[in-house]
Amino acid sequence: MIVQPKDTLTSLAGKYLHDASKGWVIAEFNEVNELKPGQAIIIPLRPYNRGGLSPNGYQTVPVLCYHKFSKTISDRMTVRAKDFEGQMRFLRENGYHVISLDQLFGFLTFKNQIPKKSVVITIDDGWRSTYDIAYPILKQYNYPATLFVYTNLITGNSKTLSWDLIRVMYRNGIDMECHTKTHRSLHWKRGDESFRQYFDAVQAELNESTRVLKKKLNKEIHYLAYPYGDTSHLVIALLKEKGFRAALTVKRGTNPFFQNRYRLYRSMIYGNYTLNDFKRNLKVFASFR
Repeated sequence: MIVQPKDTLTSLAGKYLHDASKGWVIAEFNEVNELKPGQAIIIPLRPYNRGGLSPNGYQTVPVLCYHKFSKTISDRMTVRAKDFEGQMRFLRENGYHVISLDQLFGFLTFKNQIPKKSVVITIDDGWRSTYDIAYPILKQYNYPATLFVYTNLITGNSKTLSWDLIRVMYRNGIDMECHTKTHRSLHWKRGDESFRQYFDAVQAELNESTRVLKKKLNKEIHYLAYPYGDTSHLVIALLKEKGFRAALTVKRGTNPFFQNRYRLYRSMIYGNYTLNDFKRNLKVFASFR
């Protein structure tokens, strides 16, 4: 088609792809960043590169993991507000696309195509600073994210989230998924715990947390973040039986479409990271060479 004066990537995506957010599909297929009147372009009506494969390599998707935030201080698990904002700004200014876990799942199952420089943002536990600091910044950039909640933490005191605040975020682009009930390791037995006691405890961690999340948010739960990143063949078998689509570790790395969906890589972003440290966790392509 020939681009008309009022055409934009957004308007054409809305008209032909029925989703204005898919302007990137037109841009990537035609290798352009913007449209000019009189320009000849092709609008692909179907995914044309599932899996992000090319003659030189394949697409990979980094998943970033945060925990706490602060306006003034930082430590290993706490990222300062100005640093988090700087990281989100870096993604925007350098052409990265922040996608949801559902979009990542579509990529991993070879069903959907995602932007070339896709990144997923996750936050663990359920600390109050997620709402006070991270949430406004994510809204500022219109970025989706997933909060993995361990349900026993949600007491609504000055340091933790309440269910009311969680609902506010859930209604505004922040997905809520499972991080177990008490945050115990799902892999390791405790002390002289028998196998039966361990097995029952793991079942309770998964069943109780998903039950509470479903009840409080009226949603289905599809994803799990393993506490401490710990998992095993047994735990994965239980997740599959319970209908979880995927689960995430804290093993640093990035995810091609053929990555085991129940051992997804996820990179912790620490409070002492420089911007260069942050950038090292954004690998979006693996070369065959």
